[in-house]
Amino acid sequence: MTRSAVHSQPVSNHPNRSQANRGVAGNPKPAEILRAREDAGLTQQQAADLLFSSWRTWQNWEAGERRMPPSAWELFNAKINARKMIEKGEITEATLRRLGLYLPPE
Repeated sequence: MTRSAVHSQPVSNHPNRSQANRGVAGNPKPAEILRAREDAGLTQQQAADLLFSSWRTWQNWEAGERRMPPSAWELFNAKINARKMIEKGEITEATLRRLGLYLPPE
């Protein structure tokens, strides 16, 4: 198959290409990203640090210039919820490390 033949294939069936396929693993809307960050009391830089991404990437997600991947959205929410669980004493940082989650210092 030639390179041009590969690129002529439609990709409309990809789950992130259509708003109709928006579900549990869908891309969050910019307003959702902004609200989640603000509710967590984080700056854009702190939120980006949680995902090992750049401030500019986070800014693009909140501005709607780029779509946040569902995996990044899920990881961000997992880490925010993990912080809340640590504060409540429901889980320890050692347990998080065993699970493979790293939380940078606040």
